[in-house]
Amino acid sequence: MPSTSEPSRPIDAYGPLIQSLHHQPLLVVLRAERPLDLRERLARLEGLGVRQVEIAWSGHPQWSAQCAWLRMAFPRLNLGAASVVGRDALEAAAAAGLAYAVSPVLDEDLLSQARQCGLALVPGVMSPSDVHRARQLGCPVVKLFPAITVGSGYWRRLRDPLGPLPVCVAAGGLAVPDVMPWLEAGVDAVALGGRLDAPDAWSALGDLIGRLADLPRRC
Repeated sequence: MPSTSEPSRPIDAYGPLIQSLHHQPLLVVLRAERPLDLRERLARLEGLGVRQVEIAWSGHPQWSAQCAWLRMAFPRLNLGAASVVGRDALEAAAAAGLAYAVSPVLDEDLLSQARQCGLALVPGVMSPSDVHRARQLGCPVVKLFPAITVGSGYWRRLRDPLGPLPVCVAAGGLAVPDVMPWLEAGVDAVALGGRLDAPDAWSALGDLIGRLADLPRRC
């Protein structure tokens, strides 16, 4: 187990993700038992101009191989793994050559294992204690989860008592219309997942991509 002074990963490991979020502060999370079942949705997202897509870990025996195929088939997408809570998922993400992994929890052992796998892991945080601990562990990017439970102004309210904060991806229960208000309220990026199944969500996503292109660069 690493000491409190040992960073979970050198910041350079997170550089590509931070740079990508700097250009487009959005991630899309997709779920399917078989990653190859996501081909049509990935093609559609690529066509819309989405940059970052997380593929949720499922435990399918071909998960790594199929994600590796998707990574090669969609080179313009920055693919990562979502819902990572154990070593098996981390190792599968690393084996697939994915760019990063995202967890709903802050787990020191998981961060240490991610370092051993050579993978940048974005941990989930909620409380001020979580944020402080993630910062002690050297996490340059965190996931505020579930964001919908705390409201869009929550992250900004942590800045005065806690000081400089990591790059924040707000995730959990947010829809396309929430993205701009949350960015304006101070988070660095927003992740969209299940609520993309709502009527008209994909057409709204296309409009959003255009609006994000006009924003000043973040992160």
